[in-house]
Amino acid sequence: MRLRIVAGTANRPLAAAVAAALDREPSVPAVERFPDGESRPVVTGVRGADVYMVQPTGPPVDEHVMGALLLADACRRGGAARLTAVVPYVGYARQDRRRREGEAIGLRVVVAALASAGVERLIAVDPHTAALEAVCPMPVETLTAVPALARTAGRGLPEEAVVVAPDLGAIKLARHYARLLARPVALVRKTRLTGADVRAEQVFGDVTGRPALVVDDMISTGATIEAAVEALLAQGAVPPFAVAATHGLFAGDAWERLRRAEIRGLIRGLVVTDTLPQDETALPSLEVCPVAPLLAEAIGRLHRDEGMDDLLSGA
Repeated sequence: MRLRIVAGTANRPLAAAVAAALDREPSVPAVERFPDGESRPVVTGVRGADVYMVQPTGPPVDEHVMGALLLADACRRGGAARLTAVVPYVGYARQDRRRREGEAIGLRVVVAALASAGVERLIAVDPHTAALEAVCPMPVETLTAVPALARTAGRGLPEEAVVVAPDLGAIKLARHYARLLARPVALVRKTRLTGADVRAEQVFGDVTGRPALVVDDMISTGATIEAAVEALLAQGAVPPFAVAATHGLFAGDAWERLRRAEIRGLIRGLVVTDTLPQDETALPSLEVCPVAPLLAEAIGRLHRDEGMDDLLSGA
């Protein structure tokens, strides 16, 4: 089968970079817009092809989820022989279980909808929850950008630095960074007060007199990073600190929080990937690590039916 890369509307530069890495021209669907806001993608040139549609579901999340569903259906109706959704950032991954009666499990709804639209396989990068594969009705390839991020964030990182998980959910991720960088691990225990506010309560591990690399899978409002930095400072860690995360959502007042920390000399560098579109001028110390090589390698192997073990997040 021919290999086709179809670019959704959410991150067309990433789709173009993936296609270029595979020596292909991306297919960019036309998108018709109705006066009431409805969109209708029109896909051509995919009949009989092995199609990989690139559509992260970052902000605005609902718009991009709907875009993924319509694009998948368009690919199927255009005659795609095999359809894989490349969703580097999976929206709704934080809604992977109920916390009280009457709540929706948003992740389950989204992946079921993708399957019903004709998606046969999903590719994600460092998803927020390990439950993604368990709730997904189709095979999932969970890639990790941690090795590339660790190489970038590790440049100039002092020997005495410690890798810090800003909450319990990031401890496995922090251990992955720590193995790659040969550094010890510390943990900040936090309590979430609201969707945009958290309180750091305790630091576990030896951080006194040490610089730190704070790592997470995503930065949304920046509240978790801000709280972790303040907790490290109170515990005697030595600023400025480095920060690395796979997905940069930068929602709400995230940039204001991060600029404030940078101005105070608390953050030296911030590294994220381009799973979501990034404005590299938003923060002087921001550095964007490309994921197109990782995605292209995974797509090429799947197209050729080759092994994927060393690319997966559990590797």
